[in-house]
Amino acid sequence: MEKEFTVGQKVRVVAMPPYVKTAEPMPMLRPANVIAIGEVGIVLDRRPGYWGIRFAKGAFLLDSQYIEAAENGDRK
Repeated sequence: MEKEFTVGQKVRVVAMPPYVKTAEPMPMLRPANVIAIGEVGIVLDRRPGYWGIRFAKGAFLLDSQYIEAAENGDRK
């Protein structure tokens, strides 16, 4: 079952994809090490097959299998 998130919700990386795609008009592939497991980001939007998420090093597109909801009291 597909996980659902809302725009503005905090999410945490729980698994690393082999690479990440930037959330730009012309997406580019980047090495997965630009984000880390446990890193928290904010959902920007929903795109076909991906969630756009803003992290400290930029905005990236991730499939829901790599993220989970981050509760407000959780550590970063």
